[in-house]
Amino acid sequence: MKHFSPFPLLLIIFFFLHCTTIFAQSPAQAPAPAGPTNVTKVLEKAGQFTTFIRLLRSTQMEDQINTQLNNSNQGLTILAPPDNAFSSLKAGTLNSLTDQQKVQLIQFHVIPSFLSNSQFQTISNPVRTQAGGGTNDLFPLNITTSGNSVNITTGVVNATVANALYTDNQLAVYQVDQVLLPLDFYTSPAPAPAPAKGKKKKSSASDSDSGSSDASPVDSSAGAIYGVNVLFFVVSVFAAFSLASA
Repeated sequence: MKHFSPFPLLLIIFFFLHCTTIFAQSPAQAPAPAGPTNVTKVLEKAGQFTTFIRLLRSTQMEDQINTQLNNSNQGLTILAPPDNAFSSLKAGTLNSLTDQQKVQLIQFHVIPSFLSNSQFQTISNPVRTQAGGGTNDLFPLNITTSGNSVNITTGVVNATVANALYTDNQLAVYQVDQVLLPLDFYTSPAPAPAPAKGKKKKSSASDSDSGSSDASPVDSSAGAIYGVNVLFFVVSVFAAFSLASA
């Protein structure tokens, strides 16, 4: 009687179990593609930026910034003041701004290019923001560095970059310790030019005319009195002559 070897049977069972395990495994899922950058989500994740986010939305700058981020190669740098920076403003400051000024305030905190922390050391002043900028502009923003400290001046406030909240080589968001108030909000508009003065009329002619008009009634009155007296005299003489003849 031949001896039966269990090895082939064990080999078949092992192969069957191995195939079953492979087919039971689900294929690995590919990582989901990254969504578009959203600046308000960055600020919400950082926390303590409620007022700045509210201004971004009320001025509709949120949509504009997000559109620029996802359709531009230059990137953006946002200087974001936290809630305590807005709380330190003089009471009524935000409420006193017009809708246009609120838009300009947000634009003043946005630099239309990506700036890494090291690029602050080589940037040229004045720095152009989305509100404007330039040598003769009323939205000057100057950035200087001293060691690791980055300082910002606007002509109204002096602020410091506290830390980087987010950076991805397309968007850089930095926290600043003060609300960046532009000089334009505190500059009175130039007064309107005074109207040109008319030529002064010659006083001699007018005086002469008025003198003539004032004198005329006096002269005519005197002439009338004189005529009445002459007529009375003639009548008197005629009457006397008539009586004498009778």
